[in-house]
Amino acid sequence: MYRNQKVVVVMPAYNAARTLETTHREVLAQGVVDLVIVIDDGSHDETVAIARTLPNTIVHIHSRNTGYGGNQKSCFRLALEHGGDIVIMVHPDYQYTPLLIPAMVAIIGGGVYPCVLGSRILGGYALRGGMPRWKYFANRALTLFSNVMLGAKLSEYHTGYRAYSRELLASIPFDRNSDDFVFDNEILAQITRSVKYGLGCVNTAVRFRLAKIGVISADPFAPVPSRGPLEQPPESTRDG
Repeated sequence: MYRNQKVVVVMPAYNAARTLETTHREVLAQGVVDLVIVIDDGSHDETVAIARTLPNTIVHIHSRNTGYGGNQKSCFRLALEHGGDIVIMVHPDYQYTPLLIPAMVAIIGGGVYPCVLGSRILGGYALRGGMPRWKYFANRALTLFSNVMLGAKLSEYHTGYRAYSRELLASIPFDRNSDDFVFDNEILAQITRSVKYGLGCVNTAVRFRLAKIGVISADPFAPVPSRGPLEQPPESTRDG
C-alpha cells in the first residue's frame, strides 16, 4: 500500500521463463507492491509453471496468443477488478529495472501525475543498453512525429514500462485498441485526449468562479438576452 492505495504490478508474459522469477523477486523487493498479476499469452516454455510458484501473484492464462495489445487489455482489466489504485506494467523479460517502482508509485499516489513512463531515452540509457542505432533513430523520428501530431512533449512513445492511476485507466476505452504493438501508441493518444479534456474542465470551472466573484471579466459566462418568438435582429441599412 501507498497512502492506503493498492499497488498492482501487471506482467504481460510470453516465453519469459528464464527471467520471470528474477524480475518478480526484484518487484516485491521494492516494498510497495501488494499484488502481481502475470498474464501468460500462450507461452511454449515453463512460464506458467514458474508463475504459479510465485508469492502474492495471480496467474491468468490465455488459451491462444492474443498479441501484445491483447495481453495488456487483460492485464489492465484484471488490475482494476482486483482493486488496483496504482497499476504498473513491468515486462517479465527484465528489460526494465523494477528499481523505479517506488518513484513511479510516489508520483501517481501523491497525485502529481496520473501516468508515468519509464523512458529509455532520457540520460542515454537506450544506446548504452545496447539498442541498435538504427532502432534508436527510428524511435526518435517516430516520437517527434507523435509529439507534433498529439501536441505532447514525451521523450518516448514506445516504452513498455508504464504506471497508471486507477481513475485514468477506468476513464479510457483501451478495450477498443489494437491487439498488437500499436496498442502502446493508441493508449497514449487516449490518455493525452483525456488529460487535455480534464484540464479544460478544471480551467473552465476556475474561470467561472473567478468571474463570479469579480476577479476576471464575466463576459464569457454572461447570459444572452432572450428575444421574443417574432423578434429579429435589426437589419443593417445604408443610404441609397
